[in-house]
Amino acid sequence: MTTRIGVVTFPGTLDERDALRAIGLAGAEGVSLWHADRSLHQVDAVVLPGGFSYGDYLRAGAIARFAPVMELVVEAAHGGLPVLGICNGFQVLTESHLLPGSMIKNNHLTFVCREQRLRVESNRTAWTNQFSPGQEIVIPLKNQDGQFVADESTLDQLEAEGRVVFRYQGWNPNGSRRDIAGITNAGGNVVGLMPHPEHAVEPGFGPDTATAPRSGQDGLTFFASLIARLQGTG
Repeated sequence: MTTRIGVVTFPGTLDERDALRAIGLAGAEGVSLWHADRSLHQVDAVVLPGGFSYGDYLRAGAIARFAPVMELVVEAAHGGLPVLGICNGFQVLTESHLLPGSMIKNNHLTFVCREQRLRVESNRTAWTNQFSPGQEIVIPLKNQDGQFVADESTLDQLEAEGRVVFRYQGWNPNGSRRDIAGITNAGGNVVGLMPHPEHAVEPGFGPDTATAPRSGQDGLTFFASLIARLQGTG
């Protein structure tokens, strides 16, 4: 059967169509989910895409956590449903307490948009099992509230449990503690990261550099990893 991946749209979401297109290029079926939905429509996984949900009022992701669909996502995630939070989606995951820590304004207090080198720290998640530990990838980054922060004991726990999934390489673009670009929950089914894999899925429309092994397609591996995990091969 075809893997069905839901993509949630909140008021202010920007990147849902890019996420749906990336899912289709990876060979899965993208399913549009609305913030007010009372059903996940039998999807196999959920993506919370980037943007500015509810205008980022109060804090980025702070209002989105109360959307009706998020009650279902949180419950399903606790039951093992794979969930990927990208940029604003990562912020929603921390606000929903599916991931620890918090996202605050970049330390330079300006919006940043660039191609960002990352090191894969863990391939033991539903979304990264087709990467190799230590592999370097290039993924676009665009945010203004991208600084990941947590207390030292939480950071130590993430490190000890192998739950840091990605680190920034070359330059830390937002001041995130310990260069952390993405983390996972204890079960490995929920992953959040600030860079945008949905913008790195085909040559000519994303990073095309010598350091990107698949010439701009590093983002596809996120969705390929999920498909492999659901099919029992990843």
